[in-house]
Amino acid sequence: MTNQNNTPRTPSFPSRLPNVGTTIFTVMSALAAEHKAVNLGQGFPDFACDPQLVDAVNDAMRSGHNQYPPMAGVPVLREAMAQKYEVLHGRTYEANTEITITAGATQAILTAVLACVQPGDEVIVLEPCYDSYVPNIETAGGVVVRVPLTPGTFRPDFDKIAAAITPRTRLMIINSPHNPSATIWSDADMRKLEDLLAPTDILLISDEVYEHMVFDGAPHQSAARYPGLAARAFIVSSFGKTYHVTGWKIGTVAAPAPLTAEFRKVHQFNVFTVNTPMQYGIAQYMQDPAPYMQLPAFYQAKRDLFREGLKHSRFKLLPSEGSYFQCVDISEVSDLNEADFCQWLTREMGVAAIPLSAFYVDKFDQRVVRFCFAKKDDTLREAVSRLSRL
Repeated sequence: MTNQNNTPRTPSFPSRLPNVGTTIFTVMSALAAEHKAVNLGQGFPDFACDPQLVDAVNDAMRSGHNQYPPMAGVPVLREAMAQKYEVLHGRTYEANTEITITAGATQAILTAVLACVQPGDEVIVLEPCYDSYVPNIETAGGVVVRVPLTPGTFRPDFDKIAAAITPRTRLMIINSPHNPSATIWSDADMRKLEDLLAPTDILLISDEVYEHMVFDGAPHQSAARYPGLAARAFIVSSFGKTYHVTGWKIGTVAAPAPLTAEFRKVHQFNVFTVNTPMQYGIAQYMQDPAPYMQLPAFYQAKRDLFREGLKHSRFKLLPSEGSYFQCVDISEVSDLNEADFCQWLTREMGVAAIPLSAFYVDKFDQRVVRFCFAKKDDTLREAVSRLSRL
């Protein structure tokens, strides 16, 4: 098709996601790079992974593991994950039919949504929530039902969750440890959810990518621990988060066999399968559980370093129970809203953060911003030095 000037014209079409633009993480990372700011915005480490993990992947490549693996993932890695769930959470997953290797957690969540959400189905999300959830649901033709976590504490409000359930509710998405608030769900929370969902056919996505970043001796309460939740749940994990290799984009989904069968129908035509040598390398590295068992102490030390450095600042530090995030109240630091403050902080003070309002569809502003402390100690000290000037 051409216009009157005989110039080829690119056809227009209705947007599938008309309200979606560039993610706040991309925007703030670009701004940080432009101003040479310390990037405590986007959640990725600035330190290297264990060289033994790289060696394991290199060994896998040299051993010839460079062609397509099975669609569901290489058996040795699925078996390693099945063993891990049994040891840590007492839940037996069958590696062949109940564990799938994915191209990261984001693909895992999208695939689970596409597998079970029909046009018009309602999906409950708890705001603030990770920014991929809502577009995933809308892509599937689902109806997003937003239930706010309690402002200030970010605890689940089960009365509000119960009130949001209708006969059209197909799915609910939870996330613990929670991004962005750094809260964790307790045993009591999980049992309340188990009781609430028991009389329903509602499915569950449990986003557990920060499962090994739970602090102060608290356990991670995986949905796998609760029979009534595990029976209806897609449990999502991330090797990228656990092993400091976010750019590798490899994750897993554990789910009962009937759910996994539907999940794999979408997965095989979405990415089909995932990087072969990295799967073998991770499986080899997982033979030693020490790296993930030591992760809570590793990140708690970074959390404590960052919190200690800001202790005498005008930022009000919110609890950081899990994940690698620290939220702060900026009310005594600035009159700007969260988004404008993060822009100003990056340009003028040389530290990038993320506004919590970015995790709400209506940009609800609580005067709270999120920092990521998955950084070298020297990086955190430099950030603290700059932030302490405020």
